[in-house]
Amino acid sequence: MILSHGPGLLHRIYSRVYLNMPPKLELIAAACENMGIGANGNLPWRLKTEMAFFTRMTTDTKDRNKRNVVLMGRRTWECIPGKYRPLKNRINMVLTSQLLNCGDEAIVCKSIPHALDVISEMQNQVERIWVIGGSSVYKSAMESPHFGRLYLTRIKKKFECDTFFPLIPNDFVSIEDPAVPQGTQEENGIEFVYEVYERR
Repeated sequence: MILSHGPGLLHRIYSRVYLNMPPKLELIAAACENMGIGANGNLPWRLKTEMAFFTRMTTDTKDRNKRNVVLMGRRTWECIPGKYRPLKNRINMVLTSQLLNCGDEAIVCKSIPHALDVISEMQNQVERIWVIGGSSVYKSAMESPHFGRLYLTRIKKKFECDTFFPLIPNDFVSIEDPAVPQGTQEENGIEFVYEVYERR
């Protein structure tokens, strides 16, 4: 008797639980040898291929009807040059505890859980969630139960920085992603390598 209507009931429960769950958080960052990620609100290096990789990864979707979210802290948002803000063809979301009016350029949220709640209501519009900085947002995302992957470009040179990528947890393991170029890349005499991590 229970089994006769069980599958339909189970389907409704699973639909509510899983279909409303936002995608996992995917972090994307570039760090130099001392794990620096920025200086005076800017990138300390100019690597066009690395920037193109960032744009491709955070913009491309498999479903043409969906877009990716780029999730960032207020300072990261304010450091994006005006002509590039909001980051085009992506849903820009800014985390801040302050009152911030971004108009229709970005959705403002108080925290990562708040952002995930908002995204779960836009489920049919969102394919991936990319966390793009800064330090405290990266740290919160890596500690979140919704953490999925870390895409980290390691730049094999030391730069003077005032902002640093947080310590990578010990249970993160290196994996391969077919969308990510393998081996050492080079531009302007600077070598760098793309790494991908998941939690073990």
